[in-house]
Amino acid sequence: MPTIPAISTIAQTIQLSLAPVFMLAGIGQLLNVLAGRLSRVIDRARKLEQLHPNFSAADRTRYGWELRLLDRRMTIINAALFLAVSSAIMTCVLIALLFIAELAKLHFGTAVALCFILAMILLIAALVSFIFEVRMSLRAFRIRPELLRDLP
Repeated sequence: MPTIPAISTIAQTIQLSLAPVFMLAGIGQLLNVLAGRLSRVIDRARKLEQLHPNFSAADRTRYGWELRLLDRRMTIINAALFLAVSSAIMTCVLIALLFIAELAKLHFGTAVALCFILAMILLIAALVSFIFEVRMSLRAFRIRPELLRDLP
């Protein structure tokens, strides 16, 4: 006859899974920021694409450069989103393994540790991609020197 785990055992497993759950909340916030940045980049690219036929020769070079930069930023943000979602999935697998191991009395310590390590590596990669994209975005938003010269 199968045994039913004690409430205290389940409570301990829930306590053990709280850190990964908080990590999931943080990843969710990162995904929100990344999705917002991607949306703004796409909006700017669409606006430039609409204006493209009306560009003067001088503007064509500048805005062409910006379109290429926006395309690169979209690629980086998409990679960061993929890495962050992958980290969230690994964190969910980690939480599931904690409960499965406890309920089935299995010894998944190594698998749990590997899931956590992989989730952290993916999260680190997502954050590195994010900071790289932020640094790249600053290049597009520099105020041109000729505009600054005309200011009082």
